[in-house]
Amino acid sequence: MMAAKAGGFTLIELMIVVAVIGILAAVALPAYQDTVIRAKISEVVLALSACRTAVTEVYLSGGSAPGANNWGCEFNSSKYVGAITTDVNGVATVTVANISSMVDGGFVTIAPQVAPGTASTAAADMGKRVFSWTCGGAGTTVDKRHLPASCRGN
Repeated sequence: MMAAKAGGFTLIELMIVVAVIGILAAVALPAYQDTVIRAKISEVVLALSACRTAVTEVYLSGGSAPGANNWGCEFNSSKYVGAITTDVNGVATVTVANISSMVDGGFVTIAPQVAPGTASTAAADMGKRVFSWTCGGAGTTVDKRHLPASCRGN
């Protein structure tokens, strides 16, 4: 009679599997953290959309500019927003809060443009249409890899 061979995995095989899982986890964790941060920053950018509407309406209506922090959109609507400020030209800046130490305290900006590549200025462009918005341009301190693709300086 033949003796039955014991089945199962050896200790070495099990240790190799555990090592491979550990390496995969070490590679995947930073990518996952960036994705979570990017999702939360998307909510921050969404909070700035109120400023897009308010500033666009003020530019279209003409008259005089309301001045810094008087554009009507400086309210906080998200737990990830520390504060929203606007300058005299309607450039809105949000301070990031409660997301991660990598981005907390950073800034994300959106700026109105009267033409491609031409920033709007309240002194000269009141009564004109806001052609487009630059999100993540000058004044943005949050790393581009944490910004949504639609908000990386375009």
